[in-house]
Amino acid sequence: QVQLVESGGGLVQPGGSLRLSCAASGSLFSINTMGWSRPAQGKLRELVATVSSGGNTNYADSMKGRFTISRDNVKNTVYLQMNSLKAEDTAVYYCNAFIYPAQGTFRSYWGKGTLVTVSS
Repeated sequence: QVQLVESGGGLVQPGGSLRLSCAASGSLFSINTMGWSRPAQGKLRELVATVSSGGNTNYADSMKGRFTISRDNVKNTVYLQMNSLKAEDTAVYYCNAFIYPAQGTFRSYWGKGTLVTVSS
């Protein structure tokens, strides 16, 4: 069974940095796009950033220049380096990946989330 497990959340002061990780485990053939999302007012979740299997990245406008997404295809892991954090970045961050599992069909998987709190 394929799972996504996030880590790296915590409490950080405004202006500080955190690095989130999300590892895919289980029987899988390959992973397509991976990304991060967080809840947003009026929406279920808003896109934070995505990275394709080839390394192409995409960011929400408010994260450009502050957040960097990357992935390690050997470790099946995606990272989110968050710098210059603001109070409004406080949220549960969810990892998402489109995966070809060993059994079943290609689909989107979600992690359970990791809490980031930005506060002095």
